Amino acid sequence: MTTQPIAEQLVASGKLAPAQLERARRLQTESGERLGGLLVQLGFVAERDLAQTLATSHGLPLIGSAELTPSDELVDHLSLDFLARSQAIPLGQDDNGVDIAMADPGDSYTCQALELALGKTIRPKVATGSDIQAALARLRGAAPDALHDDPDGAANLDDVEHLRDLASEAPVIRSVNLMIARAIELHASDIHIEPFEDTLTVRYRVDGVLRDMPAPPAASAAAVISRIKVLANLNIAERRLPQDGRIKLRIDGREVDMRIATLPTLHGESVVLRLLDQGDVPLDFALLGFADDNLRRFEQLLQRPQGIVLVTGPTGSGKTTTLYAALETLNTPEKKILTVEDPVEYQLQGINQIQVKPAIDLTFANALRAILRQDPDVIMIGEMRDRETAAIAVQSALTGHKVFSTLHTNDAPSSVTRLLDMGVDDYLITSTLDGIVAQRLVRKLCPHCRTEHRPEPEWVREVGLDRIAGTTDITLYRGRGCVHCDHSGYRGRAAILELLVMNEPVRKAILEQGDADSIRAAAVAHGMQPMRDDGLRKALARLTTVAEVARVCQMEATDLDADAAL
Repeated sequence: MTTQPIAEQLVASGKLAPAQLERARRLQTESGERLGGLLVQLGFVAERDLAQTLATSHGLPLIGSAELTPSDELVDHLSLDFLARSQAIPLGQDDNGVDIAMADPGDSYTCQALELALGKTIRPKVATGSDIQAALARLRGAAPDALHDDPDGAANLDDVEHLRDLASEAPVIRSVNLMIARAIELHASDIHIEPFEDTLTVRYRVDGVLRDMPAPPAASAAAVISRIKVLANLNIAERRLPQDGRIKLRIDGREVDMRIATLPTLHGESVVLRLLDQGDVPLDFALLGFADDNLRRFEQLLQRPQGIVLVTGPTGSGKTTTLYAALETLNTPEKKILTVEDPVEYQLQGINQIQVKPAIDLTFANALRAILRQDPDVIMIGEMRDRETAAIAVQSALTGHKVFSTLHTNDAPSSVTRLLDMGVDDYLITSTLDGIVAQRLVRKLCPHCRTEHRPEPEWVREVGLDRIAGTTDITLYRGRGCVHCDHSGYRGRAAILELLVMNEPVRKAILEQGDADSIRAAAVAHGMQPMRDDGLRKALARLTTVAEVARVCQMEATDLDADAAL
């Protein structure tokens, strides 16, 4: 039976979307690979689902990894290279024939070749490709890193040329390219490749949440990681120390930058690829999640000729994107803008960007001193990490420059206490600091599958939605999951935030040595909307769910549980 009916069965059973099948067929035309394997590599179909469909279609048994016990006698008559390429392994024989575990029992060429080599009738059984590759690796008695027979008895992975040869093989190149293409298609921000004792795990961070994805066989771990290191111009022979690099690729007509970080672990190198797809980043405040009132107040801060504007939040909360949007707003021929970053994530047209290089003593502080001699109007500092950098930023604001930077704090008022801890005097903070944006990213509901539901009034009061909506009779939304959102119910992310604008009551609280709670009380009393309330307003506006707001904000666990139970 051909793979065409198999694909149609997967679509009919809801395991494969028609659009995904069409995309896989286009790629199949270019690569010449079998459609089933391509669907798994792209992450459109789980390997187990494909194997189950193949077994049902051919009327064959599906066996698990525990039943994959190769026959040493039969393997001696076959090439391990052939078995690895064909994803087949002999299990045993009797007078009537030979039992063969195959990832694709419809591969007539492999069946005929095995019958000729063994001189007996083939009785196929179905197993997943990764289970077969793992069984072959155990059969060799080699590390799972070995892809092929080693004529010297064992694969020498310390040999640079051997690693380079592994990385240059066409299946490995296709596997890495498809892994990246699939991540871009899902709008993933990171790819995590993690080797373990018997498996290779691949996870994508999509909308801030990690998802398990179909992975190449564990036997290909060294080759896949070496391929990525070759692309990033890293030392493929160095596997004892962490390394960092960068890759620039054109995929589907788009320029995609990737930051690469490797880390030695017990079973090999763990690799994280940060995808910096500039075409996927909206540098527009409304699209980023700024509500009308916050947007108006923030734009007023941007128009001030000098002073400091801080954006704060944990790693991955969109701080850099907000700063880039601010710089794009101010980027006119009349203004000279310089940035110092670690690293430079996106290249902005018309803006001078500097990459920090601590190895040659090009630190934030040293770069800032040089920047001030370049006659800038606007300065962006990637992060205030120490007292020296903060002091130079304050002096820059005092001398008429507009300064943007980030801090790692949980909320806007805590940024003031963080600056005080760094040694910045309170009177300098009140003189130079214009405003602070604290933000988090929540997943947005998929517009194609969101449905409404009406929560119980008691729960509405418990969460505090009645205070915002003015009633307990409200409508919320949740995502059912569909092909447009990869069945997650969410698609894309938006910021929820709080904006602290420096005013006289806030200045007074700072000068009186008030703690973060005192500063927050003064800010809320004079117009600051807490981040939690901004998130709940976005839930009422059909943008996200209360569960998402609870996930990223300091809300009680009962709030999350109640929403999830609806």
